[in-house]
Amino acid sequence: MAQHQHLTGTVSESQLGQRLDQALAELFPDYSRSRIKAWILDGLVRVDGRGTMVPKEKMLGGESVEIQAVIEEAPRWEAQAIPLNIVYEDDDILVINKPRDLVVHPGAGNADGTVLNALLHYFPPIVDVPRAGIVHRLDKDTTGLMVVAKTVPAQTRLVESLQAREITREYEAVAIGTMTAGGTVEQPIARHAPKRTHMAVHPMGKPAVTHYRIMEHFRAHTRLRLRLETGRTHQIRVHMAHINHPLVGDPLYGGRPRPPKGASDAFNEVLRSFDRQALHATLLRLYHPITSIEMEWHAPLPQDMVALIAALKADTDLFKDSMDWL
Repeated sequence: MAQHQHLTGTVSESQLGQRLDQALAELFPDYSRSRIKAWILDGLVRVDGRGTMVPKEKMLGGESVEIQAVIEEAPRWEAQAIPLNIVYEDDDILVINKPRDLVVHPGAGNADGTVLNALLHYFPPIVDVPRAGIVHRLDKDTTGLMVVAKTVPAQTRLVESLQAREITREYEAVAIGTMTAGGTVEQPIARHAPKRTHMAVHPMGKPAVTHYRIMEHFRAHTRLRLRLETGRTHQIRVHMAHINHPLVGDPLYGGRPRPPKGASDAFNEVLRSFDRQALHATLLRLYHPITSIEMEWHAPLPQDMVALIAALKADTDLFKDSMDWL
């Protein structure tokens, strides 16, 4: 059910030169910039009596603003006592280290039991922040660092930073195949046409850029460090599969076990039993949305990836003096 609210205010002289949507986000900090932009596009914002506005219109300062806001009632998600591994917290943000088997946001097939439900229980006031403060996501079985906003102003600034590519997110992964050098994959990504749960490289997709470098070589696998410029759904997984190096264990994009020649039964069992994409968000760096102080966090590899890498090393060492490498 939609609620109607009448908002009024005056653009400050100090906001001279700001875009309309930016100025209104500062004037009405309880509402996200994306929501304000939608109101402008829907013709619900009047500036000095004018009703036909565009978000990028520049302000002179001193304009009177009137908004006939339409606020859709947020879904009533349930607060649930799900443990969160909190790496950092202050009045504005918190950073969590997400485990595997935990969905970030409720959706089809996952009505509850998510990070969002856990946030509502841990910090009940976050119910007033869109999407409970979630500004970016990790796949269900991808582990590692996520930042969450505890207030609307913090969320607005974090979303802007993400869009401006000012937030650094680095991952560790294990890919199938022996890669000879690092590089960049710059390929657009869209939802897969027949397989709606999959994504795919597609010329009509959204721009996506993934940088990667080699950390360690194994006989038939490569340990990688990756950095995202964009944040498309399944981006790293799709890009690595696109260059024929899918991630170990990836159930969607071809990460089936491919043991090297002569590998032991024990090593083959490690590969077969690794049942998720070998991907971990290990570094997060950003400017604090309120204080603008640069902050950085690190999350060590989870135990399943530690064990996988140890097995790969052991297999490689066993054959390092042999010509029978692959």
